[in-house]
Amino acid sequence: MRLVVFGLTVSSSWGNGHATLWRGLIRALTKQGHHVIFFERDVPYYAAERDLSRLDEGAELVLYPNWEAVVSAARAAVRHADVAMVTSYCPDGVAAADIILDLVPPVSVFYDLDTPVTLARLAAGERPAYLPPQGLGDFDLVLSYTGGGALDALRDRLGARRVAPLYGHVDPAHHRPGKPVEAFRGDLSYLGTYAADRQAALETLFIAPARQRPDQRFVLGGSGYPQDFPWTDNVFFVKHLPPGDHPAFFASSRLTLNVTRADMAAMGYCPSGRLFEAAACGAPVLSDCWEGLDAFFEPGSELLIGRTGDDTIGALGLSNAELARIAAAARERVLAEHTSAHRAAELVELVRGGAPAICADSERSVACGA
Repeated sequence: MRLVVFGLTVSSSWGNGHATLWRGLIRALTKQGHHVIFFERDVPYYAAERDLSRLDEGAELVLYPNWEAVVSAARAAVRHADVAMVTSYCPDGVAAADIILDLVPPVSVFYDLDTPVTLARLAAGERPAYLPPQGLGDFDLVLSYTGGGALDALRDRLGARRVAPLYGHVDPAHHRPGKPVEAFRGDLSYLGTYAADRQAALETLFIAPARQRPDQRFVLGGSGYPQDFPWTDNVFFVKHLPPGDHPAFFASSRLTLNVTRADMAAMGYCPSGRLFEAAACGAPVLSDCWEGLDAFFEPGSELLIGRTGDDTIGALGLSNAELARIAAAARERVLAEHTSAHRAAELVELVRGGAPAICADSERSVACGA
């Protein structure tokens, strides 16, 4: 299969979750014998923090300064593709979609890696710039990073005819148990880009427990944190960490926290890539709770649930042996179900029409052709 993707970024993991996901998925697809071309607009804020310059053998990264400079190459790539895809937050998504939908025979795909954000903005009367003005009804397949009711909403609000989830995942070759590093040492860690809609949960599950346990060390890693963030003396900050440092970060604390974006948590069935990364790295995870979480991990057995600061305090009070047992169970679950190789196989089967999807004329999961 020859797949062409017009996306946000694969070259820079700074301030976005797309890059790490695409790196794992592309690597898995090429190992399975497929060829991938990824088109990315070369913007200054990603170029300044670029941590990948070329893809593995079997894949091509096309960095372009503006759409006019690449439109001929884009059209040629789509013309020779078996599958052509445009993703959410692609800065030239509408123009790319026009090319994809204009040419035959590629299977046309829209992949919304930000479905809760897309639907929330539509509900607020806004229309994301990456959505074609006519909606998604012209695509053969619409993929969503979010399952559950989001699939119905993509059909009902945007006219998608065939919808399926393609959830987050992790590449075990890059996210695996690492060696602790003193700079990252802590009792509880949290890794994530700053987001205002995560702040309330972060203060409940991370900052408040830090205040209650001044003798323990709390480590926060990520980018975009404001000057007025409520730091405490025992909260230590690590600025943006490239993916290669994630295993060491997770290995350096007894417990790590996962906090889901508000729109994602409200929608449900939307596990963050970080959740799978932490589990694959062998870290015991304390996660906020949302509908569908138990479809990916078994609460109490494979991860811990945090609703209040007391839940965090209680989790920190567990023995090292119990935390290790939970971490081992979660890692086993990830390797069995949630790797990039699993998602690559799912993607291939979906675009070939062999996997179940939600179709416009059906309220249940059925196998239907593109």
